[in-house]
Amino acid sequence: MRIEDALRLAQEAELDLVEVAAQARPPVCKLMDYGKFKYESAQKARESRRNQQLTTIKEQKLRPKIDNHDYETKKRNVVRFLESGNKVKVTIMFRGREQSRPELGYRLLQRLAEDVAELGTVEAAPKQDGRNMTMVIAPNKKAARHRAAESSQRN
Repeated sequence: MRIEDALRLAQEAELDLVEVAAQARPPVCKLMDYGKFKYESAQKARESRRNQQLTTIKEQKLRPKIDNHDYETKKRNVVRFLESGNKVKVTIMFRGREQSRPELGYRLLQRLAEDVAELGTVEAAPKQDGRNMTMVIAPNKKAARHRAAESSQRN
């Protein structure tokens, strides 16, 4: 169809002539209300942004020679982070001669992973990089669904 004919059709129907595929031969155009189209696409984008969930990574630092009470406090922080739906990066910092005993840090991370197993799973296994040993724990999907159900009941 000629451009003039298409423009005339668009004016008669009080619509806009919108080019859909410019690379095609011949170019493909569509009759539509462009303002309405832009509004609906903006609404869809806003809705998709509202439904997406941002996961942040919280960090908890430990030392290999941690006391039991301090460990419980750090564990409680990790539990709180996992319950709020965040990933947790647990870092064990070694100093001096502690660096020659990485198995102490590994055991501590394994203990922490077992203690929070019902809330999160180990996403990145413990690994040593320089003076630090790190492990990432991600929240469980079941726990996340349970939290979402609780928050919808409150509202």
